Amino acid sequence: MKVGVPTEIKDDEYRVALTAVGARELKEHGHEVLIQSGAGEGSAISDADYEAQGATILP
Repeated sequence: MKVGVPTEIKDDEYRVALTAVGARELKEHGHEVLIQSGAGEGSAISDADYEAQGATILP
């Protein structure tokens, strides 16, 4: 299954639907994890954090 996480567009919304650790767990169970670039910035999760856990960063 493909799991995608978009960047939040609402003002003053800093949450993200999936942490980097959550991305790793999904990958470990055979899922493809796609993260829109910058999706985790409001929650202090960088694109590099997601990539380190096996997620693919999309523009």
